[in-house]
Amino acid sequence: MLFAAVVLVASGCTDTTTPSAGGTSDGSSIVLADPIEPASLNPLLGYGREGVSKIYDGLVEHRADGSVRPQLAAAPPTPAADGLSWTVALRSDVVFSDGTAFGPEDVVATYRSLLDPASGSTERAAYDGLTGVEQLDAHTVRFALARPWAAFPHLLVLGILPSEALTVPLAQVAPVGTGPYKLVEWRKGDRMVLEANASHFGGEPKIRKLTVFFVPDDNTRAQRMQAGEFDGTELPPRLAASFASANGLRVITHPSADLRAVTLPGGPVTGDGAIRVALNYAVDREDLVHNLLGGKGTPESTPVPAALPEFVETGAGFTHDRAQAELLLDQAGWVRGADGVRVRDGVPARFTLMYPIGDVVRADLATGFAADAREVGVDVQLAGLGREAIASRLGADALLHGGGTPFDPDPATRALRTGNPWGYSNPRVDAALDAGRSLLDPAQRAAAYKQLQRAYVAAPGMVVLASVQHTYVVRENWNGYQEVVDPHTRGALSWGPWWNLEKWTPR
Repeated sequence: MLFAAVVLVASGCTDTTTPSAGGTSDGSSIVLADPIEPASLNPLLGYGREGVSKIYDGLVEHRADGSVRPQLAAAPPTPAADGLSWTVALRSDVVFSDGTAFGPEDVVATYRSLLDPASGSTERAAYDGLTGVEQLDAHTVRFALARPWAAFPHLLVLGILPSEALTVPLAQVAPVGTGPYKLVEWRKGDRMVLEANASHFGGEPKIRKLTVFFVPDDNTRAQRMQAGEFDGTELPPRLAASFASANGLRVITHPSADLRAVTLPGGPVTGDGAIRVALNYAVDREDLVHNLLGGKGTPESTPVPAALPEFVETGAGFTHDRAQAELLLDQAGWVRGADGVRVRDGVPARFTLMYPIGDVVRADLATGFAADAREVGVDVQLAGLGREAIASRLGADALLHGGGTPFDPDPATRALRTGNPWGYSNPRVDAALDAGRSLLDPAQRAAAYKQLQRAYVAAPGMVVLASVQHTYVVRENWNGYQEVVDPHTRGALSWGPWWNLEKWTPR
């Protein structure tokens, strides 16, 4: 797997540190800001699904290069010869942050709760090929699969909960894990405070206090960062640029597998095949990246990101071709009206495109997409909404969607499977996804995901626009930053510059 180098933007760096936002002079405290507050701190309800959560450890963890290495496991997971099970030996030197011992019963209880429909785990669908888990002895567990699953080790990043905690509904489970930090305060809607876990098997972190403020609006985070309230945050490129010459700060740009795409649900307009293909030709991806992302991104038109180059089908995709878009719409009977908006059988080519309010990048991309669509006679009405409102309308309205991972194409393309929230269904895509999951030979897997892209391009269910780079402003008071290619999920409690915060040391 090839990864682009992280770009470090010169920022007036000095050999001396500036006062931290936490008010400490020894670097033992850090204050960060995230745009999104977790709805839950339970791994079975989606917290830390990409394997970085600060509070929990998984059986394995992702390395900076995207591979997996043992974490709570004592050695790499071992597949059976037929690929239908994986065996994991466990460490014996681990305790939970409340002092209770960790063992195979906790792994079994966590995964059985995941698989139990009655538990209400939101992560169950991602493990649909897992049929069971059992304890083999005092230090070993085995996972059973319905069929071979090449990417299964990447799913073993799931945070492990104490078996005793899983006797109550998931929403009531206390956030107790084996991770490097433990929760001490959560003022919902405002902040979360974590303290170092002195009993962590990897050693107590040198940064002993982590405070995370939740500030959804990009402009507000930039203003508060400028005022010295934070030691770091993520910002859109054009807002981050204003910090490039600030003393003691630097701007970091991460490449990512984080795709931005317009989902197209079923219906007389967004469900029409000609509309879907025409919009893919109508959008000028190069222009969006250059003018709206400031060059901080890569034009993309299929759901397999460029961060997974060995799986990318270079012959499949969409170029910017407005004439082809117009021709497809004409042939499908979408006729321009007096106002320039196309109509067929009395139905105007008009739909609503939602984006999370306060998200500058998605708002900009939505605006650019709507302008390109209008050029070919499709009227896109923009709606900045809260995330709860968006969730209730996914099956009816389009969304400026974000998602993706650089670790493996199986989780990266999971949202294409039949049963996704916006209703896209393509039997040829499903068949390629099944093949890519079950084949163990790397070359055969690559061929399956390339076939997936060819099938998708023939009948797309969204308009993939670009993979966006993530930009951060970071106070230079600590050593230990390690470059990484981000998944969609990032921030103070996940990936991003602070993904390995427990290994940082004060300067």
